[in-house]
Formats: sequence, C-alpha cells, structure tokens
Amino acid sequence: MLRWGLIGPGRIARQFAEALPATHSELHAVHSSNAERAETFANTYKAPLHFTDLQAFLACEEIDVVYIANPHRFHHDSVEQVLCAGKPVLCEKPLTVTEAQAKRLTDLAKEKNVFLMEALWTRFLPAWQQTKQWIEDGRIGDIQYLQSSFGFPVPRDPNDRLLNPELAGGVLLDMGVYNVSMSQFVMQTEPDRIISDVFVGETGVDERTSVILGFGDVVSQFTCGFTTTYDNAFSIHGTTGVIRVPSMFWAATRAELHPNEGAVDVFEQPHWRNGFEYQIQEVEQCLAEGQLQSNIIPWADTLTTLRIMDTVLQRAGVRYPFLS
Repeated sequence: MLRWGLIGPGRIARQFAEALPATHSELHAVHSSNAERAETFANTYKAPLHFTDLQAFLACEEIDVVYIANPHRFHHDSVEQVLCAGKPVLCEKPLTVTEAQAKRLTDLAKEKNVFLMEALWTRFLPAWQQTKQWIEDGRIGDIQYLQSSFGFPVPRDPNDRLLNPELAGGVLLDMGVYNVSMSQFVMQTEPDRIISDVFVGETGVDERTSVILGFGDVVSQFTCGFTTTYDNAFSIHGTTGVIRVPSMFWAATRAELHPNEGAVDVFEQPHWRNGFEYQIQEVEQCLAEGQLQSNIIPWADTLTTLRIMDTVLQRAGVRYPFLS
C-alpha cells in the first residue's frame, strides 16, 4: 500500500483523494500553508497527518510518494523540493509554466534517480487506450486530421487562478494543455509547425486560444476558451474512418469508431471512481518496476507540450510577472 502525501488541498485534489480507494494506495498526509484547510481536508479523506511546515512534511518517512495540486505558478518550486527530498512525484498538469522550468525538473529527477510524472489523467483512461489501439490496428487507415475543443464560461474573478497572471492563469495552460497533449498522444511525434490566434483579456491572460499543429501532411486543429461552452469533443479522421471521443473528451468513458463502410464500433466503460484512479495505478506500477518516468506520458512529451504552449503564448504577448 503506497502512502501518499498531498500538497495543495484544493478543487482538483479532492478528485485525486476520491479516486484512491480504487487503487492500492491511501492518503496519508496533507500539506497546506493554511492550517484549517490542511486539517479539514485530512479529516474529510481520513489522512492521519497534516502539515503547514513543508520541510516537516518532506522529512516524514511515512510518505512514500507526493501528489502536487497547487496553482501552476508553484509547481516548479514544489516539485523541486520534493525531488530533492528523494520522494517520487506526481504533479498536476501542466508540470510547470514553461519548458525551461520542466527541463530543470526532469534533469533533477534523473540526477536524483527519483520518479517524476505529469498528471495528465486523460492519457490513462480506458476509452483513450482503446482509441490508441484502434489507430495502431489501422482501423481508420492513415490519419489525416484531428479536431477538438475545450471551453466553458468561467466566473469573471480577476483574482481566481484562471484569470490571474500572478498564478499563471489563462486557458491554454489550464484547458488547452489537454488538446495539445492528446494530439501528441495520437500522433506519437511533435509538430513541425504551429499556427495560432489568441484573444488576450483585460487581466493579461489568454481567454480564447485557437491553434493548428502541423504534423507533416496531418493537422490538429483546436480551440479552447473561457467565454462559452464548446462542443468539447475530440475527433480523429483517417482515410477509412473516424474516431470520435464525445464531450467531455478529457474525462472520456466512451469512444466511437465510425468506419467509412460497416457498422459503428462503440467502446464504453464507466470509471471505477472518477477517472483519476488510472494515473494513480500507473504511478504504482512505475514505482514497483523502478522506472523514473511513465511510458504513457514520458518526459519528452511533457517538454514538447510546454514548448508548444510557450510558442503560442509568447507570440500572443502573454507574460507572467513572476517569470521576469
């Protein structure tokens, strides 16, 4: 039984904690700078320990592995401290705000011989694993075109992490990371060209981002946004058929194979808990096998995702004050 420590007991951390009963893991310790928040979260999810002192948390020998779920801005420093303490890390997407930050962390993980993985949970979902198998089996022929979207209206609170540049806000880092990472997951390579159109809102972060990623003769086209609800599906068009992952593609329980000829093939599998269990199981397996990184989301893919997002945001003039 792996004993997890958790940093950042916020919204997404609850989803992580609720998935643990479907794994061979348990929540053992919670860290937050807010003592009441740490204690409340620990009590809610039956973790025996809670901390406000990060160094005491990192020194706790009862913690086997750490999950990091604080705002994007703090990922780099949190991961760095956990790796230096010699503890394996699962960190929420995006791993960091920039590729340069992520490269420092992957180099450090290699130097310290400690496991590190970005928590891009979508890649581990059974519906997406089936999608990948259909592609590898040639069920839609040669891939021609990918199309996806991820968009919902968000509260207009300039202090919320989504719109606050001091917290690395913006739609690309928060939502579009899924479109970018899953495009790579499908194509199994990095793009050779990037075309983008970005609307930057009054707080200085991107609120609607449209991108075309070119993979030779194949393109992946996506839009992500904070202003309205999109289709939120992902489609993969091939020469002999189409795979559709319906809304909400990032949390998929269903994938549909529509061949040009013949009957539709549908894969449907509800999550055991909420879908986060599959990435937790991947960490369990990687640690049991002594791996430093996951084969499903290797460091190279994380770095490429951030390189793409760096390019789009730099072209749009999005600047995060804490990076200057």
